[in-house]
Amino acid sequence: MADALKVPTMAEYMAEGKKPEVLFWVGCAGSFDDRAKKITKAFVKLLHQAGVDFAVLGTEESCTGDPAKRAGNEFLFQMQAATNIEVLNGYEIKKVVTACPHCFNTLKNEYPSLGGNYEVMHHTQFLKALLNEGRLKVEGGKFKGKKITFHDPCYLGRANNEYEAPRDLLRKLEVELVEMKKCKKNGLCCGAGGGQMFKEPEPGNKDVNLERTEQALEVNPEIIAAGCPFCNTMMTDGIKGKEKEDSVAVMDVAELIANAEDL
Repeated sequence: MADALKVPTMAEYMAEGKKPEVLFWVGCAGSFDDRAKKITKAFVKLLHQAGVDFAVLGTEESCTGDPAKRAGNEFLFQMQAATNIEVLNGYEIKKVVTACPHCFNTLKNEYPSLGGNYEVMHHTQFLKALLNEGRLKVEGGKFKGKKITFHDPCYLGRANNEYEAPRDLLRKLEVELVEMKKCKKNGLCCGAGGGQMFKEPEPGNKDVNLERTEQALEVNPEIIAAGCPFCNTMMTDGIKGKEKEDSVAVMDVAELIANAEDL
């Protein structure tokens, strides 16, 4: 297994005088959060399966600065961004893929004005491109016919107008895709955006993630599919709060594809 999940770093590529097809930006959640690490591994397995020549920055990767910026610390954001841009430009990176919509949005929309210009893709967009090129096969497998609802991450959907890539991948798994009342442009945040992931919620009648979980449960899904590590955490907490963890799973789109293929 250790061989199968070989993840080369940019430094190793540089030492060999090679350049990868794409840089996989892992992000803080995908690197440190135990649940999100499983998404990282699933995505890496799919990259291997599709024969994608990729590398990561490893210890040279730092937080994109999204939480700092959203929480109002523009100075810290610009410091973090400048450090990352120096590393990325040093390696002459052109194309970046990430499984975190927060990293995706920040790298894509906020780095260019600071000197960081890259083609940035969310992992669902990248997987869909691999599918279209015939490099990746996505088939029903064990999820065929299962009732799945997709929760739109704010920074993928409303901030960047990408609603179809994750849904196209789910349809390829031959699942029964059911939409929540509030989806796509009318989707509801999981409750973790804007730096809320890292603090307790303000006093109120109900936590946002519980409200969103209730909306998901209305359509009686067997699985809530997500495309963001923060959403995954919040929806998982919501499912636990509703004591439904035995009957409803929360999984990233990449995990669903990797698991369908038994990778």
